[in-house]
Amino acid sequence: MQNLVIVESPAKAKTIKKYLGSGYEVMASMGHIRDLPKSKLGIDFENGFLPQYQSMADKKDIIKKLKAEAQKSDMVYLATDPDREGEAISWHLASILGLSLEEENRVTFDEITGSGIKSGMDSPRKIDINLVDAQQARRVLDRIVGYKISPFLWRKIKKGLSAGRVQSVAVKLIVDREREIEAFKAEEYWTIEALLTKMGKKTKFSAKLSSFEGKKPVLKTKEDSDKILSSLSGAKYIVTEIKKGKKNRRPAPPFTTSTMQQEGARKLGFQARRTMKAAQELYEEIDLKGHGTTGLITYMRTDSLRISDEARAAAKNYIIENFGKEYYPEKPNFYKSKNSAQDAHEAIRPANPALSPLMVKDSLSSDQFKLYNLIWNRFMASQMKPQVQNTVSALITAADAEFKATGYTTAFDGFARIYEEGKDEQSEKETALPALEEGEELSLAELLGSQHFTEPPARYTEASLIKALEENGIGRPSTYAPTITTIMARNYVEREAKSLKPTGLGKITTKLMEEQFSSIVDVKFTAEMESTLDGISEGEVQYKKALEEFYSPFEKMLKEAESNMEGTHLKVPDIETDEICENCGRKMVIKEGRFGKFLACPGYPECKNTKAITVPTEGLCPKCSGKMLERKSKKGKVYYACEKGRECGFMTWDVPLKSTCPSCGSSLFKRKGKEAGIYCLKEGCGYKKEKSK
Repeated sequence: MQNLVIVESPAKAKTIKKYLGSGYEVMASMGHIRDLPKSKLGIDFENGFLPQYQSMADKKDIIKKLKAEAQKSDMVYLATDPDREGEAISWHLASILGLSLEEENRVTFDEITGSGIKSGMDSPRKIDINLVDAQQARRVLDRIVGYKISPFLWRKIKKGLSAGRVQSVAVKLIVDREREIEAFKAEEYWTIEALLTKMGKKTKFSAKLSSFEGKKPVLKTKEDSDKILSSLSGAKYIVTEIKKGKKNRRPAPPFTTSTMQQEGARKLGFQARRTMKAAQELYEEIDLKGHGTTGLITYMRTDSLRISDEARAAAKNYIIENFGKEYYPEKPNFYKSKNSAQDAHEAIRPANPALSPLMVKDSLSSDQFKLYNLIWNRFMASQMKPQVQNTVSALITAADAEFKATGYTTAFDGFARIYEEGKDEQSEKETALPALEEGEELSLAELLGSQHFTEPPARYTEASLIKALEENGIGRPSTYAPTITTIMARNYVEREAKSLKPTGLGKITTKLMEEQFSSIVDVKFTAEMESTLDGISEGEVQYKKALEEFYSPFEKMLKEAESNMEGTHLKVPDIETDEICENCGRKMVIKEGRFGKFLACPGYPECKNTKAITVPTEGLCPKCSGKMLERKSKKGKVYYACEKGRECGFMTWDVPLKSTCPSCGSSLFKRKGKEAGIYCLKEGCGYKKEKSK
């Protein structure tokens, strides 16, 4: 008997074939095999918004091979990814291969391990048409928005622009935050802090002014601060109250797609697409020394916090054996998923919790190991006991002022032994206080009045943007990484250090969208559309009805926009720089071309002067000691070249560093890739910094 199993990726096919053995042929569809046409809208509005699919041109050979193998197979199993997208791919495959939708031939694998594959093959089902309809509804909605609004943007702003249901809202969030920052006016305020010691001791601790003359102090100026400081001259500092307690800190739940991407950004410095690439590899195929080819984590697109009983039991055994019984709670930890979560999958966890990161390190790439280590630690910590802290709060009186000092000591480290959750914003750290007693007099080491200014809200980072999208119900786990990639590629948003900043194009496009297509960039409306798609997937909302309710007002809005902006063309404002045009003396501006940004004279066409934007680095040229400048190739790849250009001729892909070579004193360079390390590039030197063990 010959059976055919169709998956999406060749890597997964290879692993699954190993577990299924003889009698099974496993082939990959390489993702979608059909899509809407590129040259036209491809939606039949008259017949219930029916998508008009076409076989993808680059998949003709794959389709031919799949058909040939299916014809000689006794059974065809559709084992595409266990989500809406995967369900739709299975439906397309069934259509092209002539398979019955009544046949129980759909199998899913939450993990690519022996037990995960056996479990999936033992539970075949019919293709879930509700999930297919939900995916199709999303595809049709996105096609309507993109196909109808994008040409409008081309005519009104510039060619090549695109609009999208989720991407336009993501850009608006970033633009709105930038508006808050630009409108922000800093306000001065002061704080007073006493650095105290126990009598006869040297170790200082901090206490902050909490009240003055029985009221919370409002210190807006230096005069306000100085008035209180002067009244405390010669005052005695007496401990008037001590409060002690215990605080339990519970561990964070295991990862969902969103939280994994956030922690990947915070702790590893990974962009969302880099995190998802490594996660895909860990899920599909790792050639594990001593274990063969296997998947190391469960499916990585999920918003569920559910954990299987088997995984929980495996975690319990590992924790007790490696950390001790005292680290495992009396009752197992359970976490409740959000109401909107699709609970078809588990949270992201190690497929085999017994495989610690160190056990598999030699089989993984750097990115794979870093992410597996993060996933494994987070999962194990989620199953451990809380951290227990002994807290202490001391009230200290000095004349008419009261100061408060707080601190803690760790009584039991619990989950914190292996994992601490990252944070977007730094919180004020508490430290341990010395043993204090009520009535005790303290010695004042220093009394400080410090000036501060209120700060604007921080720009979004990838981590905080993903968090905002999730909290607002915009998009789904699979959409976060491609959304960020798209808005960056379209030049609506640029990266400044780790922050996301809207470009002039992003601002003007968002303004137009707000004025003419308000519902498309409305956060609440977009979240409601996601709820509608969820309703379709659960069989509670009809596909046709959902699209009709969207399209009728959308069509009206589009006609009004055409009328409102007839004859109008918006210009993206140029960013003026301090660089002076050597030909005519004007201040040059930043322009965007086919190969990225460049400097141009605003006097065009009288003055056609242009030049590359150069960014100085901290390193010096190893050939002539000139400054090293960061440049971009025509394909957008960053390289580094000497400021003297062709006169010197030195260039490299390696990053110039501030540190110098201990052998010759030349600047060192950091290399990435297979030969990663720190090198001296001065001819004849050959120094390489050895990795610390």
